[in-house]
Amino acid sequence: MKLQAIIIHGLIYATSFFLLMEFSSSGTSQKQKLPYMIVDVEEISSKTFDYIVVGGGASGCSLAATLSNAFSVLLVERGGSPYGNPLISESRKYGLALMQTNEFSSISQSFVSEEGVVNQRGRVLGGSTSINSGFYSRASKDFIERIGWDETLVRGSYEWVESNIVFQPNRSDLSPWQSVAKESFVEVEDLVPFNGVSLEHVAGTKIGGTIFDGYGKRHSSADLLIAGNVNRINVLLNSTVKNVIFNHKGKQPTAHGIRFMKSDGSDDKIYEVQLRAEKDSLLVLGDVILSAGAMGSPQILMLSGIGPQEHLKHFNISTLINLPEVGNNIKDNPCISLLIDSPKTLIPDTPQIVGITQDFQIIIQSVNRNVKQNETKLMFVAKVAFPVSKGKLRLKNTDSRQNPLVRFNYLAEKRDLDKCIEMSHLLENVVLTNSIKLFLKSKQNEETIKKSSSEELRELCKKNVKTYYHYHGGCGIGSVVDKDYKVYGVTGLRVIDGSTFPDSPGTNPMATVLMLGRYQGFISLSL
Repeated sequence: MKLQAIIIHGLIYATSFFLLMEFSSSGTSQKQKLPYMIVDVEEISSKTFDYIVVGGGASGCSLAATLSNAFSVLLVERGGSPYGNPLISESRKYGLALMQTNEFSSISQSFVSEEGVVNQRGRVLGGSTSINSGFYSRASKDFIERIGWDETLVRGSYEWVESNIVFQPNRSDLSPWQSVAKESFVEVEDLVPFNGVSLEHVAGTKIGGTIFDGYGKRHSSADLLIAGNVNRINVLLNSTVKNVIFNHKGKQPTAHGIRFMKSDGSDDKIYEVQLRAEKDSLLVLGDVILSAGAMGSPQILMLSGIGPQEHLKHFNISTLINLPEVGNNIKDNPCISLLIDSPKTLIPDTPQIVGITQDFQIIIQSVNRNVKQNETKLMFVAKVAFPVSKGKLRLKNTDSRQNPLVRFNYLAEKRDLDKCIEMSHLLENVVLTNSIKLFLKSKQNEETIKKSSSEELRELCKKNVKTYYHYHGGCGIGSVVDKDYKVYGVTGLRVIDGSTFPDSPGTNPMATVLMLGRYQGFISLSL
């Protein structure tokens, strides 16, 4: 029954895909295609909805689009629209948004972990799909089996995402630098074979998918909204959710709305919007769904009184449900980057190639990224794919517009540090390949990037660990939410995003977070 429904919906959404291609090529304004976008908080407060989705990122947009086929949906996004901003839309501008940040309104919100590692959160419709490098690759079969998802529904959900916003470049479409990177990867024993173009998670080197089209234009998760029923979706922009509202008439507290405020910090006035209830009844028809990511969803749960009781008391938050694991087991993949000097001026580009070691434990890519206005750097970056070190997220204050506190405990476990040393050796081997030497036509980099001892690399890892921007966890399945993503101890509240992941799936989580919104939305339609 599910497979049949997926096929039917796939036929419907094929039409939406061609509409997307039409406005990409013709320049038609996306405002004519997208759902109603609201900035007037007073207007939205007077309405009710079947579902309220908090967070317009990868999972939130795909979820809202899917639910809208049968339900009215309010999608609440703390940032603004991504359309018309070249820092978002143009691949040549990649990296600039990560440097132009401020407290309340920038499309990227920076935060610093307690270890001092600088990181980023998307603060715009589309979330981090509006500011990331756009590389798209599915999760492994092992990950899907471990989570317990239905494989047929997973595949159909991936394919729906891919038919709308994902592009697969041919080998001939690779940029000059990505071609060099590809050749350097396959010179290294642990990064062979070359698998050609593939969306699957396979060992070796491959060309992956991308959300940038052939013209270098980004198609973030916001573009998925046109694949739903736009007449049933309202998008509230520039509004940050403070907490979830509950009634206490049943056996368990039941979510029936949200409180929110303007994101710009102009005032602290609180507004409310509620789920639609049956006539003359308090019984709501849908759910409040948190899709605010690994930083936002645990924070909103705690501000709603769901979390570690002693921690909530410190902020005078009444405990609704004592759920100690909220914010626990949050993880980030340790990353080491290596900059190299180029004798040529290269156009900035996003990664099209990825190398995956034979044991799937290390992921490596290369990019020519903006590091300053009118300045780019060639860099190789690699991450430990499955870190065992775990961290903790806690409130800093009760203002959800500000970042919570987070400590990822990078490399705290010996296994992670050992993998980082192995990863650093791999980076050295790649940079010293004949393909790189031929491209550089210089011994400068060969002289500066010499083979290091394991002890030297141990210190390098400790001092120079960075983020790969793939942080996840904090609302784990089995500890904070059940297998249906329902928050324990309450009714009508779910968390559907990367905060529920035990690991970062595939080469990077974007594809699977996009898939998850579609997957869980489809299940809601089937109930």
